Amino acid sequence: MGPILVGYVRRAHGINGSVVVRPLTDDPENRWFPGAEFSSDTDPPAPYTVAEAAPYRDDLLVRFVEVRDRTSAEALRGTSFTIDAAERRDLEDGEFWVEDLVGCAVVDQAGESMGVVESVEFGAAQDRLAVRTEAGLIEVPFVDAIVPSVDVERRRVVVTPPEGLLSP
Repeated sequence: MGPILVGYVRRAHGINGSVVVRPLTDDPENRWFPGAEFSSDTDPPAPYTVAEAAPYRDDLLVRFVEVRDRTSAEALRGTSFTIDAAERRDLEDGEFWVEDLVGCAVVDQAGESMGVVESVEFGAAQDRLAVRTEAGLIEVPFVDAIVPSVDVERRRVVVTPPEGLLSP
């Protein structure tokens, strides 16, 4: 598995080299902390070490050891940061990485093909699997009552959709 995206720079902030980072992780406080190390998406990738990080609106205000002024911070705009997959946290039962779900076959309880997971959409009430079917893209609520089984090893998701959910 390749590098895992954990955030990107939205813009520079202030004159001391700080940047506003949009975190792309389920636990930003335990991923973006002083001493945390990331690789940039530049070619070749460059290492960055967090000197300071604090919540800032819906993002984080981050200062990297390697960035000392506003000019350097402005050059980071749009830069993404990654970690190695081995650095991710252990998952709890019933948790899955998005990249493990995308591409999985979606079948009914009889094993009949219904489609393929194209993406995972995140929501306040529940997440949804975006499933590509013959009829088009359908969003399936990712809840136990509708998605009783996920087998990442076999790349298979079993759904028991309520009447009409998968109808166009």
